[in-house]
Amino acid sequence: MQAGATSPPDDDVQPLVRIEGVSKRFGDVVAVDDVSIDIAPGEFFALLGPSGCGKTTLLRMLAGFETPDAGRILLDGEDIAEVLPHRRPVNMMFQNYALFPHLNVRDNIAFGLKRTSLPRAEIADRVAEMMGLVQLEGLDRRKPDQLSGGQRQRVALARALARRPRLLLLDEPLAALDKKLREATQAELMQLQRKLGTSFVIVTHDQDEAMTMADRIAVMRDGKIEQIGSPRALYETPASQWIAGFIGDVNLIEGRVIAHGNDELTIAAKHDFIRVVAAADQVPRGADVVVAVRPEKLRLMRVDTPRTEATPHRNARRGTIASVGYLGDQTVYGVAPDDSGAPLRATLANTARRSGDDFAVGERVIASFAPADAVVLVR
Repeated sequence: MQAGATSPPDDDVQPLVRIEGVSKRFGDVVAVDDVSIDIAPGEFFALLGPSGCGKTTLLRMLAGFETPDAGRILLDGEDIAEVLPHRRPVNMMFQNYALFPHLNVRDNIAFGLKRTSLPRAEIADRVAEMMGLVQLEGLDRRKPDQLSGGQRQRVALARALARRPRLLLLDEPLAALDKKLREATQAELMQLQRKLGTSFVIVTHDQDEAMTMADRIAVMRDGKIEQIGSPRALYETPASQWIAGFIGDVNLIEGRVIAHGNDELTIAAKHDFIRVVAAADQVPRGADVVVAVRPEKLRLMRVDTPRTEATPHRNARRGTIASVGYLGDQTVYGVAPDDSGAPLRATLANTARRSGDDFAVGERVIASFAPADAVVLVR
């Protein structure tokens, strides 16, 4: 599904970047197919998708390293498709950082500035400012091979920001960092972006990274935009079954709409009836649908739970705990339904250090969800 152009978060704000119907081919391969996106001033925007979806090609067209075969790329209303990369108020931080091994930290950061008409004193001040901004004080004489991965990443970031671009492009910038350092750097990048007010566009295949950092995300697939929205919108209201499966974990139950009433749909699934809150005018009677339920929305209780303690539910299936995965902050349970339907996945938060309410493999349970906690997607 092509989402087309979308407005910035505030419709009264002129977009900094407007991508209009952009396409790019490499021989017989369509890398980017009629893509339209608006990016607002000061926005942290993510291009997310699997390998080969076209996100890096789109980023390279923004940078000027590739030229669109069709469409326009506007920056502040000016078509920049034919503007050379070094003439654009755009800079790019590469995945491998692309540092010069023979230059020290200071000279790496100053490299692009020395190719401008800035006086030496101003270049020195700018480099010092950037080193302070990314916390590299005292490391100015070190070469890249004397730095940690996180420090090299900071040098590359400082160099990209030194020319004060209107738009900063980040190509998988955290891929080489370990989990702890990646999480810390995500927070630092977000703080830095807010402090500078510069628009950032990040390319990543890491859903958690995009969901954590971006104000809005464009999810790409096979060169097209599947959906654009905030992290919450993509997760809670996916536009397609593919988006629901790509963004986070999800339980998918196939069925057919058989009735409308009181803002609820009644869906005949393989072994039961499901009721879901949804607008009747969006899902016609008789439509083949998929009901998407996130694992944390699925409730579990023991079959022998006293009736007075049981939470009221209508969308319920009996089953057996088939697997238990303890992840520290949460536990993931796999449930094998009695009706031989598709396995279910439930995620429960571990709110107490010790709990006597944990479920064990082989235990009999009822899995249920509230009508308002599911999304109906037309197949």
